[in-house]
Amino acid sequence: MPTSPDAPKPPLAADPGAEAVATELAAVVGRLLRRLRSSSADSLLTPSQRSVLARLQDDGPATTAALARAELVRPQSMRLTLAALESQEFVTRAPDPADGRKSVVSVTGRGSTTLAEVRAAKRSWLADAIAGGLDGAERRKLAEAVELIGRLVDE
Repeated sequence: MPTSPDAPKPPLAADPGAEAVATELAAVVGRLLRRLRSSSADSLLTPSQRSVLARLQDDGPATTAALARAELVRPQSMRLTLAALESQEFVTRAPDPADGRKSVVSVTGRGSTTLAEVRAAKRSWLADAIAGGLDGAERRKLAEAVELIGRLVDE
């Protein structure tokens, strides 16, 4: 049975089990991601479009097939996502220099600007939530937790 975020939580065990921590962490991260997505709801990007645009921004130009593999979607789905991004002038296509039968997709200046705005809105919401909801000691604990989560992700 779900509890409200304001409901008092039972005290933590001295050494909580890994399964219990994993369950709670996954639930909290899911809620955080939904809140972050909603913090930039006025953007013109769906989550999948944002993910593809971020990948192109961070990793550089790629073919439709390479993007589909990286995003774990079918090429047909990736073509639809890219068509939507292209119609908004967030990406552009050019012939693949290695294989003229293919094209590579790149982020445009407009796409970079939009992605930066979306990222800034998310960071702003999160920074405001942290500043307004946590005191100094709690921010230190959160910073330590972020470091631990980073270690888990990077392993």
